[in-house]
Amino acid sequence: MIAFFEQFSPIIQALLGTLFTWFVTALGASLIFFTKEVNQKLLDGLLGVASGVMIAASFWSLLEPAIELSQDLLVPIWFPAVLGFLLGGAFLWVVDKLLPHLHMGMDISQAEGVKTSWQRSVLLITAITLHNIPEGLAVGVAFGAAAAGVEGAAIGSAIALAVGIGIQNFPEGLAVSAPLRREGWKRGKAFFYGQFSGMVEPIAGVIGAALTFYMRPLLPYALAFAAGAMIYVVAEELIPASKCEGHSDIPTIGVMLGFAIMMLLDVALG
Repeated sequence: MIAFFEQFSPIIQALLGTLFTWFVTALGASLIFFTKEVNQKLLDGLLGVASGVMIAASFWSLLEPAIELSQDLLVPIWFPAVLGFLLGGAFLWVVDKLLPHLHMGMDISQAEGVKTSWQRSVLLITAITLHNIPEGLAVGVAFGAAAAGVEGAAIGSAIALAVGIGIQNFPEGLAVSAPLRREGWKRGKAFFYGQFSGMVEPIAGVIGAALTFYMRPLLPYALAFAAGAMIYVVAEELIPASKCEGHSDIPTIGVMLGFAIMMLLDVALG
């Protein structure tokens, strides 16, 4: 697999990686063709796994290479990672305050962002689509860092990150389609909007790869920025959504499993 990716430019690598993550989003959304109701405990467990994957990916695939790269800069080694990480979270916090959206498991009265007349379904789709942007960005940045020859960054690690993001995208596609189906949407329409939420990842991935490959001094900041944005998504969206039905142990076990899976992937492939 690594040899296959090495024949392409980093931008094409990022595109291929994020097309895969989009495909897995669609795969999760496609389950709506087989059932109208999704077992909540199963979904909560899968969201826990997604959280664990993103937490592990933020360190192994993003923050660790950012710290390694910072050794060559004229600033304290911790500075780019800390600043980029906080800026990533701050960016999503600002967007959260501005863009109308609704987190999974919440009533429409709890919608965030500016006031709007959008329907619950549109707000839900917006939330997942918004939070898929940093995931695509992370994959793109990882491929860009590998192509730039950053110590601690490798194509294998970028592939592992894409696989990990794909794993955590599976429940997200289902988490969009299932509520739409329960609200009476036809299966085809519910599937379309479920997979649509992952469409932004190839766009963000290509942008991330291009910026980091052609602007090397920004690499440690970009890597940490993507990590901060992903951790914000985990804390703001995934973990709360996995526990909103009162299940605690299942999502927690899922987080542990997801972290272990992503750590295994990164160490084995990286």
